Amino acid sequence: VSVMATGMGCPSMGIYSYELIHGYGCKNLIRIGTCGAMQPHVKIRDVVMAMGVSTNSNYLNCFGLEGSYSCICSFDLLKKAVDVADKFGMKYHVGNILCSDNFYYPEKPKTGLDWTDMGILACEMESAALYSNAAHAGVNAFSMFTVSDSLVTGEVTTAEERQTSFTDMMKIALELA
Repeated sequence: VSVMATGMGCPSMGIYSYELIHGYGCKNLIRIGTCGAMQPHVKIRDVVMAMGVSTNSNYLNCFGLEGSYSCICSFDLLKKAVDVADKFGMKYHVGNILCSDNFYYPEKPKTGLDWTDMGILACEMESAALYSNAAHAGVNAFSMFTVSDSLVTGEVTTAEERQTSFTDMMKIALELA
């Protein structure tokens, strides 16, 4: 088991995950981190497991595919994570997340459908690169997060809370490893 930081955003995750896979032979990559809730039923400190990843990043264009690639996790890792969360009675959500190149969004009027209308659970910044690099290399990848803030309610956690109380996702990840 190796624990490392990957920096922020798809380019940074792209570099680290590529090197872990191709330089070190990693076959299972598990990302844990924080996310912002995008649905009212997803609450602060809940765990979100990313079955799929939608993105506004151009990272996937680097693969030169003629269409849109659907970034999905390893089913085996997802199933094991759900089993662990159930075993420990943890609160979690499984579904599609948004991997965004933006951390802060300017306020703008709603003119049509948005990510929340499509059922996106939460937003983060790295999983599209992780899932696509893993798929291209034929290895397993899985991302899960603890909700640190809500884009719905405006609720946020403190730095100390993020440092000391976001342990459920860590317990799940260590059980997977």
